[in-house]
Amino acid sequence: MSWNFETDPAFQLELDWIDQFVREEVEPLEHVLGSPWDIHAPLFKTLVRPLQQQVKTRKLWACHLGPELGGPGYGQVKLALMNEILGRALFAPIVFGCQAPDSGNAEILAHYGTPAQKERFLLPLLSGDIVSCFAMTEPQGGADPQVLTTRAVPEGNDWVISGQKWFASNARYANFFIVMAVTDPAVSVYKGMSMFIVPAGTPGLGILRNVGMADETATHAYLEFDQVRVPADHMLGAPGEAFAVAQVRLGGGRVHHAMRTIGLAQKAFDALCERALSRHTQGSRLADKQMVQEKIADSWLELEQFRLLVMRTAWRIDQYQDYQKVRKDIAAVKAAMPRVLHDIAARALHLHGSIGVSSEMPFAGMISRAFQMGLADGPTEVHKITVAKQVLRGYQPCEALFPAYHRPTAAAAARQKYQAALDEIAP
Repeated sequence: MSWNFETDPAFQLELDWIDQFVREEVEPLEHVLGSPWDIHAPLFKTLVRPLQQQVKTRKLWACHLGPELGGPGYGQVKLALMNEILGRALFAPIVFGCQAPDSGNAEILAHYGTPAQKERFLLPLLSGDIVSCFAMTEPQGGADPQVLTTRAVPEGNDWVISGQKWFASNARYANFFIVMAVTDPAVSVYKGMSMFIVPAGTPGLGILRNVGMADETATHAYLEFDQVRVPADHMLGAPGEAFAVAQVRLGGGRVHHAMRTIGLAQKAFDALCERALSRHTQGSRLADKQMVQEKIADSWLELEQFRLLVMRTAWRIDQYQDYQKVRKDIAAVKAAMPRVLHDIAARALHLHGSIGVSSEMPFAGMISRAFQMGLADGPTEVHKITVAKQVLRGYQPCEALFPAYHRPTAAAAARQKYQAALDEIAP
């Protein structure tokens, strides 16, 4: 096992280009455009499409995908270094062809899609010609799959889907939906649910309302499936394989969220430091106040610790090529992510005073984003449970009355170990 904190010089040149490109060309987009998923808006075509073409020309498009799917097949370490830059800008993921939920949906289609499904849905998704939606959670429950009730019933050569889905990502712009539904209620939910592709515009599929987060455009939908009929060949994988299908997208999705969160937290930290150096009060700069210095130090420590945890997780994924073997690490970065972003953004907000809490600054939105990150792809509590269970697998219970680290017990064991030497010096 070798460790190396150096970035390959050739790739560093790419990172330098990405950094400048995102700062100068991509970050300004959020001030003149609406949702990044509104890809058919006239201004999107005018402003974003040329940037996407630059990324494709430089061979930095969809870097999470292997060469067989048109990507460069970068490992997770390279993706981590890229994504912490992309995380600064709302439009950066879609400019680089790696936006959620489309990146995860593409992985599902790549692994489980039939040739016909790939031709119709995957290829235009990878090229950026369409966007998609992932619809799993429901109004009565999200993290617990046992409470999901949307049903899919076979009728002839079709499946008929009925139920509701909640917070379905970017539904209003989606060309198709990947939907989880109960297909066999008589067995465990982990074996009785299946995944379907539902094209937009299918009769019976409707948006009850769109929901926004903080100051973002309302793009997450409350969906109604009223006897929605799809052909049998629109199932992804085999009947009952919904959870296996979902896991293809969740492992990578969680760690990529963490990578991009580094960039957003860094943006808040940069603002915090600039404000501390710029603002004077009570006869000196904020930067000269010890309590402000503590905020800066705490923020830097938390961000660097989190970054190292994310990078090590990415490195381990590259080493093992198996998300299950890195399950603890992925759960750990997912659990740490909301707190790091929340605390750094909150400090930046506080140091900016009244303008910090206003809509003229991004900090309240970042804090809201932190809460969203604590819920997306499973709540923080669930991931902490995963970490604890995985950690405890490396330990054994003590069968004795007193454990080996009990000082009298340890002292007795030490005397026994060194008895010969002790006897030699005994009077």
